[in-house]
Amino acid sequence: MKSNTYVKRMPDRRIYLGLIFIAIGIFAFSNFVWVKGVHAKAAPVKMIPESFTAIAKTVNPAVVNIRTMKIMQGGGRVFRHFWGPFQKDDRMREFFEKFNRPDQQQDFKQRSLGSGFIIDPNGLIVTNNHVVDGADQIMAIMSDGKEYEAEIVGKDPNTDLALIKIKSGEDFPVVALGDSDGLNVGEWVVAIGNPFGLEQTVTAGIVSAKGRVIGSGPYDDFIQTDASINPGNSGGPLINMNGEVIGINTAIIASGQGIGFAIPVNLAKGIIKQLETRGEVTRGWLGVGIQDITKEIADYYGLKDGKGVLVQQVFPGDPADKAGINSKDIILEVNGKPVETSRELTRVIAGINVGETVSIKVLREGQEKDFHVEIAKREDKKLYSQQSQKDYGDELGIRVQDLTPEIARQFNIPEATGVIVSDLKPDGKSAAAGVMVGDIIKEVNRTSVKTTNEFIETIGKVSQGDPIKLFIRRINVGFLVARLTK
Repeated sequence: MKSNTYVKRMPDRRIYLGLIFIAIGIFAFSNFVWVKGVHAKAAPVKMIPESFTAIAKTVNPAVVNIRTMKIMQGGGRVFRHFWGPFQKDDRMREFFEKFNRPDQQQDFKQRSLGSGFIIDPNGLIVTNNHVVDGADQIMAIMSDGKEYEAEIVGKDPNTDLALIKIKSGEDFPVVALGDSDGLNVGEWVVAIGNPFGLEQTVTAGIVSAKGRVIGSGPYDDFIQTDASINPGNSGGPLINMNGEVIGINTAIIASGQGIGFAIPVNLAKGIIKQLETRGEVTRGWLGVGIQDITKEIADYYGLKDGKGVLVQQVFPGDPADKAGINSKDIILEVNGKPVETSRELTRVIAGINVGETVSIKVLREGQEKDFHVEIAKREDKKLYSQQSQKDYGDELGIRVQDLTPEIARQFNIPEATGVIVSDLKPDGKSAAAGVMVGDIIKEVNRTSVKTTNEFIETIGKVSQGDPIKLFIRRINVGFLVARLTK
């Protein structure tokens, strides 16, 4: 009876299992078709361009090799500016230092190389300021070998940009300017220039990062790329796949490989326009010393998101002071737009026209307040004198500034972190302790200091009458410790 029942039910079970297998088959087949469809759609997307030839042919005629010559009177520091493939070779440095003596009085012709690109048929060329700064003669060499003398139209050391013009009535090929804001990390780019004087070199890579800050100035906002960039590429264009300039190749890390930096072309556009029309760049000035909000400051002021910019100092008679902004205020917004970092605030204010009135929202003692500030012109010389660090400078008889890559490069300093002594009172405490102009202060009382603000803060924590130990690196000497009393 049991066996007969089992036999009768077998067909039903087989049908059931068969339906399951059919369903599994349909599911697997549909997924196979879907995957094939996805791959079929993805197949046309080419991750690596087949060739950069079209871009090179289009852009090369507008890229120039820039050669400059500067007459250095009395020799002296000409060899201190040597910068090339032997920068890290101490033996080569010793060789050149032999010529760097006061008794060498004859004149020298210092030559340098760079790149640039033409943006106007009349011969306007964009390049780096450090390529042409102080040059007595500038030659622009075209891709076909023709040479033209050029002159400086304007330059902006703060962004390391310069505009020069070929002295000729001819029409020249130009390259189009693109949109660097629309650039994405991972996109292919091409660098064209003259590394080590090798004409018309084309290298390719991707955008590695955006918004890089490398300590070269207050307006750092670099595009980082792994397209090969070397000395001589400075001022040359960084090109997107549409053949448009999206950056100006400017800096490298000497000890690194595959790390180059370019100024975004959108940052350069406004500067280029000002250089062409005025020969200089005018920037807005608020008249405050500022710093970023740390976690401790955010907790102290009760800032939940920790965003904003702390006012360290208000310069007397300048726009912020006239408007009523005080030290220890936290700037939250400019014209209704939030500002989160001191670098962002600096860029925003710099881009505002002189004489324009802006609305600035600050947080003061837990209350938000609005101020209307008429922006003034930024005067770098005035700014330097205002930022005299008198809180500790007069007391210790010392002035310092951030050690930037530009300063390190200029004086052949093999590092770019710390603060460098820029001035001393002959009868001050620091001078009496043996500190010298050009010394690099690495630590204060065993606390590392990498910026002027860190130096000021660390000195400020020392009580009156307590000892101060400065851990110093002196070029061509080594590490030293200077002891003084606050």
